[in-house]
Amino acid sequence: MVRYSATPENLSKCAKARGSDLRVHFKNTRETAQAVKGMHLRRANTFLKNVVQKKEIVPFRRYKGGVGRKAQCKAHKWAQGRWPKKSADFVLQLLKNAESNAEVKGLDVDALVISHIQVNRAAAMRRRTYRAHGRINPYMSSPCHIELILQEQDQVVPKPEEEEKKKKVSQKKLKKQKMMSQD
Repeated sequence: MVRYSATPENLSKCAKARGSDLRVHFKNTRETAQAVKGMHLRRANTFLKNVVQKKEIVPFRRYKGGVGRKAQCKAHKWAQGRWPKKSADFVLQLLKNAESNAEVKGLDVDALVISHIQVNRAAAMRRRTYRAHGRINPYMSSPCHIELILQEQDQVVPKPEEEEKKKKVSQKKLKKQKMMSQD
């Protein structure tokens, strides 16, 4: 069994999935993962499907050099973003895998939340490109590892309303009231 970088408090209420050496750009996938972190499973699925259809956008917060500004990013209180289709597809596949793992465990799929998602760089794969004057340059790819943990979120119980507490009265005020009532 492989080790995950995060350990949930209750292992019986979580489902895991991971992919190693995936042929998808690390930087785009990292931004996609950060966009869905903390979302409910159903919302994350619709978000990623909307990204593929360019109805919603992934804000690029860290790897943003040369990334153009888009109006759709206003929803995320950001300016720069893209629609990384391939990254969205890979994360969708992992979410689907984690969902089936949760169903096998008997968890409530509608209550699942992405509590942990992490993207790491994998070993670069090497090709070469031919340049002018007989030179050869590297043509590297930037694959990545993705791991995610879905946790079943507990139902939020509303806090019971407390009765109004009597306002505390100082000793000095009590004595004054007692004096006034005697007169």
